[in-house]
Amino acid sequence: MNTEALTLIEELKTTASHPAASVKKAMAETGKKAVGCFPIYAPEELVYAAGALPVGMWGGPHTGTLASQYLQSFCCSIMKANTEQALRGDYSMLSAVILTTYCDTLKCVTENWKTAVPDRNPIPMVYPQNRKTEAGKLFFIEELTRVQGELERVLQTEITEADLEGAMTVYEEYRKTMREFTKAAASFPQTFDAVSRHLVIKAGYFMDKAQYTESIRRLLSLLEQEAPEPPAEKKIILTGLLAEPPELLELFVENGLQVAADDLAQESRQFRVSAPEEGACFSRMAERLAMQDGCAFLYDYGKTRGEKLIQMVKDTNADAVVYCQLKFCDPDEFDYPIIKEAMEQAGIPMLQLEFEQQMESAEQLRTRVQGFAEMLG
Repeated sequence: MNTEALTLIEELKTTASHPAASVKKAMAETGKKAVGCFPIYAPEELVYAAGALPVGMWGGPHTGTLASQYLQSFCCSIMKANTEQALRGDYSMLSAVILTTYCDTLKCVTENWKTAVPDRNPIPMVYPQNRKTEAGKLFFIEELTRVQGELERVLQTEITEADLEGAMTVYEEYRKTMREFTKAAASFPQTFDAVSRHLVIKAGYFMDKAQYTESIRRLLSLLEQEAPEPPAEKKIILTGLLAEPPELLELFVENGLQVAADDLAQESRQFRVSAPEEGACFSRMAERLAMQDGCAFLYDYGKTRGEKLIQMVKDTNADAVVYCQLKFCDPDEFDYPIIKEAMEQAGIPMLQLEFEQQMESAEQLRTRVQGFAEMLG
C-alpha cells in the first residue's frame, strides 16, 4: 500500500477516534456551526442545508453517574453515554441537537433532554412507522418542515429550496462513494481490517460531508493503483445497530475474521439506499425512508432483513453472520429469533454477541469469537 493512502487512512482513523477535537477542527476550518444528530436516520441533509455541520451522536466508551438522574439502568449504552456527555458539557460546541424517536428509550430521552440540557436546543424528530403509505410520507414531510423551522430559529438562518438541493447533491454523492468504498475495502483485508474499516466509515460523522467524500474519493483512486491483497480465510457479515467499542472489533482481527460487508445501522444502512432523482427535496427524503427496508428500527411487514443478509453472504462469499446485539436494544432483540431461523434454514452459521459500549472486559466475548472462528476453520 502506497504511503499517501496509508497516511490518509490514518488521518481518517484519528478523526473517528477523537470526535470532539475533530468536530471543533471542522468548525474552525469551515466557519460553520454544528448540530448533533441522534441515531439512526436523522435528517442530516436538512442540517447541511442550514449551513451547519451534522454531527453523529453514537454514544462512546465512557459514562458516569450523571445520566442516572434521567435514565434507568436498563437503557441502552448509547443513550446513557449521550446523556452523560451532554450533562458534563462535552457537547457545548453544538448549537442544537436533533433527537429521533425510533424506540421507547429515544422517546423518553427527547423529553428528558428538554429538562436536562435545554441550552443544547433539543429538537425532536418523529418518524412514521407506516412510511410507505401516502399518509406516512406526508407526515414525514410535515415533520421535516417543522424541524426546518426549528433549525432556522436556532441557527438564525433561512433554508431555501436551493440550499436543500445542494445538500441533497452532497449527500447522494456521499452515499454513492461509500458504497464504492465498502466494496473496494473488501479487496484489501489487511489494510482494512475490522477496526480500520469501521473507523474510516465513522470519520464521516465528524467532518464536513463534502470534504469527507472528497477524502474517500481520493482514497479510492489510490486503491485503484494497488493490487488486491491476499483474501482472508474467514469472512463475516456484521448486522445490528453498531459494532463498538473497538475492543470488540479487535477480537475479529485477532481471530482472522474479515468483515466482508456489513448491515450495521451506524455504517452501511446510512448509505445503502439512494433517494429518487426527481421531485422536491422533502419528497425525495420521504421516498428514501420508504425504501429503507431490512432495519429493525423501521416497520418492515415482510421482515426482509434475513433475506438481505442471505443475499449479502452469497454476494461476498462470506462464511458466517455475526449478530451484534447492543444490550437493552429492544428492536434488535425482537428481530433476533427471526434472523436466527432464517440463517438456520439457509445453512449459514451465525454468532450472536451481546455487549455494551462501555465494556470493562472483553474476555467472555473473546472466548466466544475464538470458538466461533475455530468452528468455521
